[in-house]
Amino acid sequence: MITLLTALALSSCIAPLLVLRMGNRAFGVLALVPAAGFFWTVSLFQSEFRIQEFHFDWFPAANLGIDFRLDALAALFCLIILGIGALVLVYSWGYFEFTRRRLSVFAMQMAAFAFAMVGLVISDSLLLMYVFWEITSILSFLLVGYYGERASSRRAAGQALMVTTLGGLAMLMGIVMLGQQTGVWTFSELAEYKNLYSTPNVRIAVVLLLAGALSKSAIAPAHFWLPGAMAAPTPVSAYLHSAAMVKAGIYLVARLSPTLSVIPAWHLVVIPCGIFTMIMAGWMALRQHDLKLILAYGTVSQLGFIVSIVGTGSRAAMLAGLAVTVAHACFKACLFMVVGAIDHAAGTRDIRKLDGLGAKQPGLAIIATVAAASMAGIAPALGFVAKEQVLDVLIYEQALVGMPAKLTLAGAVIGSVLTVAYSLYFLYGAFGTKQKTSPAVENMHHILPNLWIPPLLLAVLSVAFGVMPKPVDTVIGTHIAQTFGSSSSDHHLALWHGFTPVLALTCAIIAIGSVLYWQRVTVAKFHFQKPALGSADAAYDLVIQSLHKLSLKMTAITQRGSLPLNEAIILGTLVLFPLITLIGGRRNTIRMELWDTPVQGFMAVLIMVAAIAATVLRNRLSALIMVGLTGYGISILFAIHGAPDLALTQMLVETISMVVFVLVLRKLPSNAPTPQGYIRLRAWLAVAVGLTVTILGAFAISARNTTPVSDVIPKLAKEIGHGANAVNVLLVDIRAWDTFGEISVLVIVATGVASLVYRTRSFTRASRRPILRLGGSPWLATNAPDAGANRNRSLMVEVSTRVLFSSMILLSLYFFFAGHNAPGGGFAGGLVAALAFTLRYLAGGRHELDEAIPIDAGRILGVGLLLSAAAAITPVAFGYPPLTSTVWDIPLPWIGEVHIVSAMFFDAGVYLIVIGLVLHILRSLGAQLDIDEEMRKQRARDRARRLARKES
Repeated sequence: MITLLTALALSSCIAPLLVLRMGNRAFGVLALVPAAGFFWTVSLFQSEFRIQEFHFDWFPAANLGIDFRLDALAALFCLIILGIGALVLVYSWGYFEFTRRRLSVFAMQMAAFAFAMVGLVISDSLLLMYVFWEITSILSFLLVGYYGERASSRRAAGQALMVTTLGGLAMLMGIVMLGQQTGVWTFSELAEYKNLYSTPNVRIAVVLLLAGALSKSAIAPAHFWLPGAMAAPTPVSAYLHSAAMVKAGIYLVARLSPTLSVIPAWHLVVIPCGIFTMIMAGWMALRQHDLKLILAYGTVSQLGFIVSIVGTGSRAAMLAGLAVTVAHACFKACLFMVVGAIDHAAGTRDIRKLDGLGAKQPGLAIIATVAAASMAGIAPALGFVAKEQVLDVLIYEQALVGMPAKLTLAGAVIGSVLTVAYSLYFLYGAFGTKQKTSPAVENMHHILPNLWIPPLLLAVLSVAFGVMPKPVDTVIGTHIAQTFGSSSSDHHLALWHGFTPVLALTCAIIAIGSVLYWQRVTVAKFHFQKPALGSADAAYDLVIQSLHKLSLKMTAITQRGSLPLNEAIILGTLVLFPLITLIGGRRNTIRMELWDTPVQGFMAVLIMVAAIAATVLRNRLSALIMVGLTGYGISILFAIHGAPDLALTQMLVETISMVVFVLVLRKLPSNAPTPQGYIRLRAWLAVAVGLTVTILGAFAISARNTTPVSDVIPKLAKEIGHGANAVNVLLVDIRAWDTFGEISVLVIVATGVASLVYRTRSFTRASRRPILRLGGSPWLATNAPDAGANRNRSLMVEVSTRVLFSSMILLSLYFFFAGHNAPGGGFAGGLVAALAFTLRYLAGGRHELDEAIPIDAGRILGVGLLLSAAAAITPVAFGYPPLTSTVWDIPLPWIGEVHIVSAMFFDAGVYLIVIGLVLHILRSLGAQLDIDEEMRKQRARDRARRLARKES
């Protein structure tokens, strides 16, 4: 089971490389993985089926265990996902024209979707199932939006994502509510839970769970996203929207119905929604002119039919519903592939432009006829066998009695009549002879074997399983035995049950459906010009537009376009609400001391003077220096308090910040404008904020009534992280997940800064090996004609750079290697190295920076992030939790024993990310702005020359 999941994940990873290397043939190679998984799953039923389980106790406090369980129901859906997935990949081989970049991404997404769907159905943990559930929604969004240049594709993809994700969020609320009320977080435990009926709020949890399941399976009122998703390529429709993604909701209903069907809300939601969807979508299919839309509404109709049956929750209903699920996967995937072949060869899916296709492509017409017969429930196809079983359940099922049973039977019969009608409508529209000229059919090109062999196999399976339904019956029967227990009275699938009322009802359905199709012109008169119940698609647009208007109004209230006003509102809130809470609440006594040493008082006075000066000075550079003094003063306070790591980091960050500010100030006037209006109010607000923060800090510090965790941190750092520097061990070991999130944000920030400066231009640079160049400056590596570097170069700065650069790099390496046991670490070391490169830039300009580090900053950031991620994940491969530390004591000659901790590799990633961040800033706010300024001045000079020539 885990091997299958891993193989699917790996196939997704290598799919782009295979497509780039092999072209369309890579789809055939990728199909081998799900095909192998399909045959392995089949082999599980050759003897007594044994349930496979896997448990990894990852995060028990949050009930986030990694629990997989492959029982018969999961295996049944794996067969659908893997079998049809393999055929769709083979079909894609012939369907797509080779487009290197787009097709490589598509192959990866299709393989990843198979992985996510298998993960979804074998997840025993409800929360883990939800994770895979949302992955399928994201992949569906990407696959539906394959033609991203088309507005229709973008809209359909967004609509599918919005609807299914909203349903998924509702389902997550139901999972959490159910888990909190019952203490059950896995499907297997839920099936054995005995007090479900008396559990508080269980009805609300059930409705929320169904909201996710029914929206995923396009049940009304969330049905409209599925026809819109037909903007996707046909392989996506054949896989996601007939066999895989839409079956996720069916799977969840089938998994939960034996347990939750005892809750009254279950049947009240499932059966009416399912029957209504079946009738409504079947009626809408009869008014479509696009072959894919006919099938799309037919899919919605069939999904409603399946949900209403599977949701009944009894033994017989489970057999019937799952049989229809298998039949639907076969015939609907087959029909979508047929439509794709028609569209690929003829260039249209419009039935008004297709005439005489059956005579020109008889083989394709036969395949479609077999599949459509299964869809209509005509013998000897599997669809007939499954529908016979459904009608038997609706007539005799004890779980459905009285008026609900009669209404359900009537709804299913009406829906089945419509199914026969739109099946015939589809066949006639695609292959019928309408006595009209059809250039599309006359000029259609040859259909490749890859386009007709996969649907042929599915059509053959539809007939084979109808004539011999034993394999399908065995698989579903195994699930029923595991869920309900063995029983001699179990129903079984069979092609012939004799002359029964069910057979008579089937014949009546086929006859009435045929008449309905025959009188389609008369039936068309009953179609409304506008939907009788309103357009769900228009309702979706209205909701989105209303939310957009509401957000604009809310933004207009809180964001008036004035930065001072926005800051005043935020700071006013910071002052008002905490103080009200503090005044009205319970307060502890506080103890305050003026200072521990007079040096603290002196530094505090210096910081306050610098802060006040920063608000008074109009010269921006002078004000920046004052702001920098406050930061350096705070670093001295850290050092006095015995926190050298914090002091060092604060000082380095302050220095880098000042450099960045100076780079930005080059583009601003030297003096800030005189502030206008409400100056006194701003001053009083500043005073209020300062007092509020001070008062809250004093009360917060004095509120501690337990032993602080800082008392045990040094011991934990030594025992867990094998280091004496508690600060560094916290960052790279004990709380390394926080650090990993922070460095990920740093990578995003660096990319964002560069994007703002470069706009639509690329900010990647060609990396190269460092080269020793001769003939440059005696103090720097280059003497390139950099305007900013040559006009304003200082000999003292160049000499200082020559002397200090190597020492700073060595110091950064010392901080990096010594940081686990002494002040320093990857962050501090990276800052020192970044300052060294900053010094090179300030001394010699952008060409000097390129000579100092001729590597693209994005690659440095990427390597750093990958290195930290690898350090986090590698322990899992050896059976340990992520980020588990290991220590190696290696004796070296002449040096002694060297103490190496695995967290050092994580710290190395931090080191590289800090350097990459600063390098990105220097090359965007520094070098690129230099280039832009030079180009602006050159354009000005060119304009002046042209004007001079005109005047002369």
